[in-house]
Amino acid sequence: MRVRPWSRKKKRRSEKGRTNREASRHDGTILSTDLEENLDFFRSIYADSFDVIIRPFLIGGKRNAAIVYIEGLSNIEEINEHVLEPLMREHVVESDSLFTSLKNKIIPVIDVGEALTRDECVEHLSTGQPVLLIDREARALYFGLQKWDKRAVAEPEAETIIRGPREGFTEALTVNTAMIRRRIRNPGLKMKSLSLGRHTRTKVVVTYIQEITDSTLVEEVINRLRRIDIDGVLESGYLEEFIEDNPYSPFPQVINTERVDIVAANLLEGRVAILMEGTPFALVVPATLASLMQSPEDYYQRFIIGTAIRWLRYFFIGISLLLPSLYVAVISFHQELIPTSLLVTIASSRDRVPFPALVEALLMEIMFEILREAGVRLPKQVGAAVSIVGALVIGQAAVGAGLVSTPMVMVVAITGIASFATPRYTTAIAFRMLRFPIIFLAGTMGLVGVILGIIVIVVHLCTLRSFGVPYLAPIVTTQFVEFKDVIIRAPMWKMDRRPHFTGKYNAHRMGPDLKPDPSKGDEK
Repeated sequence: MRVRPWSRKKKRRSEKGRTNREASRHDGTILSTDLEENLDFFRSIYADSFDVIIRPFLIGGKRNAAIVYIEGLSNIEEINEHVLEPLMREHVVESDSLFTSLKNKIIPVIDVGEALTRDECVEHLSTGQPVLLIDREARALYFGLQKWDKRAVAEPEAETIIRGPREGFTEALTVNTAMIRRRIRNPGLKMKSLSLGRHTRTKVVVTYIQEITDSTLVEEVINRLRRIDIDGVLESGYLEEFIEDNPYSPFPQVINTERVDIVAANLLEGRVAILMEGTPFALVVPATLASLMQSPEDYYQRFIIGTAIRWLRYFFIGISLLLPSLYVAVISFHQELIPTSLLVTIASSRDRVPFPALVEALLMEIMFEILREAGVRLPKQVGAAVSIVGALVIGQAAVGAGLVSTPMVMVVAITGIASFATPRYTTAIAFRMLRFPIIFLAGTMGLVGVILGIIVIVVHLCTLRSFGVPYLAPIVTTQFVEFKDVIIRAPMWKMDRRPHFTGKYNAHRMGPDLKPDPSKGDEK
């Protein structure tokens, strides 16, 4: 039977695809004792990869061997000095225990391990660890000789503070774990490693303090991470969407931060942190609305200052959510609530405006959001200038053209400035999104619509959970003693207990009777 050309082409394409799939799977088979067979495997799966280097050589001038590494991920100088040079010396004696001798006597590298399968070798190569293959040995050695460029530790730009530490996480996972270890010098600080992503095999570390954190919480975090089965994980935002309890809520249910001190403080409260290579953003669970409203600087200032700033922050968040809707509701439906002189001023400023207050507010809010996003996305040198100049020019032009009123411009400007008081960007976005439906309710139903919107938001918040913890804890729970770190920031010597929902098995975090008292100075 004659096969058509297109059929032969399709058959060849199918066979080629099947061969590529089989090579990419590398099926975890054990290594062969034949060195050339092992090298052929690496040549096949890394075909057309210029950066994968296979360097054959002789051990002691007698036994065939080869080292495989990826250029740019491995330290070539260290490979030459600590692996190739010792092995290629003439005095290396071949024996039955050669493999053990290489590990324990000949190769002066701290991190040395054995790999028994091809899959393990590929895994180590992808992380920058060179692999040593020896003829007549069905196993390989891998060395911790990684090297790649790393960004220096610097202050996080999105979480700046006036008083406190300036260091933030980087994209290097080992640097991040070391910074946490440096702050929490406790052997109970555990770090469990996972690999996620079929192709990226991204390393993820789950860290917690064993004697403080609930083991059930740790197991739940690990189980949720292990259920993630996707091609690649490129940023911790991927993980956040897979592990949160309520994916359709606008409110963040996971704390994300670049600050080392925030992660350390949450670990000491019994929470679990998730670190990932390739991103400076760590995730902390469980999250509550109160924890998302807190700034690390609240605890670095004296408690009176911290409490005052916290109250101002809550007030500004309320303004950022409700001020435009209240203005629209009062102007549209409840003019009797405005003093006569002020009402005359507002009415005169709206004489030329062709739009109702609802449309006017929505247009100004959308324009302000456009300017804000433009300022964020543009380069730093011009971003701030574009935001400020754009707001001034567009606002003045809109008022001069009679499209919007001066009071509305002021309301939107005050709202935008107040939204910057929210400590976390993700929380601020949630309130910015909710501002629009509340404005619409205010423009159609007046203050009744505003109250209805607030009720819907509160009910929604009451239904949220973060790893089983109520989102409004401790407000909706009976743990009123924990209000000392929610409504106010109590003195340090009064916050002697960890949050009940995370540290209930090891509640006390300080000794008794630590209130400053000069009269106790002579006691021994």
